[in-house]
Amino acid sequence: MKLLLEKIKLAMQKRTGAAQQKKNHVSWVAKGYRKEPMVTFVIQSHNKSLQICHILPKLRQYEDAEIIVIDDGSSMEHTERLVKALTGTNEFLLRANDLFENVTYDKTIRLANGKYIALMQDDDDFEDTAWVENAVSLFQRHPKMVILGGKDGLDIAFEEESGWAHGGRSMTKGDFTFVTSVNRAPMWIHRELFTQHLHHIDFRFAPFQFDDYELCARAWLSGLQVGWYDAGFHSLTAGGMRLWNNDFTKEQSERNGKLLYQLYADKQEELRKKVAACRGQ
Repeated sequence: MKLLLEKIKLAMQKRTGAAQQKKNHVSWVAKGYRKEPMVTFVIQSHNKSLQICHILPKLRQYEDAEIIVIDDGSSMEHTERLVKALTGTNEFLLRANDLFENVTYDKTIRLANGKYIALMQDDDDFEDTAWVENAVSLFQRHPKMVILGGKDGLDIAFEEESGWAHGGRSMTKGDFTFVTSVNRAPMWIHRELFTQHLHHIDFRFAPFQFDDYELCARAWLSGLQVGWYDAGFHSLTAGGMRLWNNDFTKEQSERNGKLLYQLYADKQEELRKKVAACRGQ
């Protein structure tokens, strides 16, 4: 019945011209939509809308960008706050039904229009946009670099006795260098190179954990490069993944660590040589 009444109301508005029609092409252009921004910021939010609202003004300081927030859909309180906060023409909210990082990051990369995509977490904080400008400059200097991490630069440790792989020696301070792997966040993606050569985040690692290591290993074996720099991030609070999914994280680490070993243990020497060759350039 409600649908029928709505149909009648809209039909009357159309016939009488009662509906307000104030939109035109000039007003649309004035919104300032960016079809091809330099950067897309993608932020995962797990019931952390207050933290997202805290960094939004800082992200807006980098004007040639779009912002996409992924809301995990577990609380309408946070969804409603994000809807009110994302007021810009180039700001979007993607609501997912508790699908976690692997699926939602991969889906959002396809939605993004930025030349470079910054995958972020809901506990990330920073002082200004210098980390963005540095990343863009590094991509321009290294045209074969598809991934740039700003948190930890890592080796991948392969443990033969247990048949398990995980992040190895960590680099957290220093200048730019090529590394075997990085983890989030931030984790930058060169969108064109990703689309042409990597295509996707490996769904076998869904819903989360170690898919970032796999992506980096695959990048090197595809003839691309992975770099690391110090983005200077600090944490606002405990990350949502660790806060609400600690036991699940342990389960996924065991499962995906074994999968990572199976896929790349026999390629560790090839990975080492590729990274060393780029460092020696």
